[in-house]
Amino acid sequence: MIKRLPGGDTQPWYRQFWPWFLIALPASVVVAALATAYIAHRGADDLVVQDYYKDGLAINRQLEKEQRAAQLGISATLQFSADSVRVKMAGPVTDTELQLLLSHPMEADRDFTVTLARVSPEVYSGTLVQGIAPHWHWRLEQKRENSWRLDGTVQAADIDNVPRQ
Repeated sequence: MIKRLPGGDTQPWYRQFWPWFLIALPASVVVAALATAYIAHRGADDLVVQDYYKDGLAINRQLEKEQRAAQLGISATLQFSADSVRVKMAGPVTDTELQLLLSHPMEADRDFTVTLARVSPEVYSGTLVQGIAPHWHWRLEQKRENSWRLDGTVQAADIDNVPRQ
């Protein structure tokens, strides 16, 4: 439908409603698709490790460390409070410091490491840099080479007065 102006002239197409309405529909889909792609890229899950090949090669070394801990009879009980962690060791552990890696099950940017200092013959303690919640993963190991390693998951019973995240 072309509108006639006084004097017999017609309006150009870009001054009419319907062409802009028909252009706006696919244009809005393009904008929504670009926004969705941006959100998907920015909020991508960290479920896959970036350097999976090196991690795959390291699996045998990790298994050897876990087997070494089992052979030595080493075990650990972790107890978390709002800003600290206390680890009670069983077995022949004489190190002055241990490393505790706490990793979030879905967000790698929330992972952190705590250095545990020996406070008594079987007890180690360290300060948490952020709160944790049940289902976080932990890995406890010595700082030196040819060491042992223990793995586990934080349970609700392990946490005292820690705000849930």
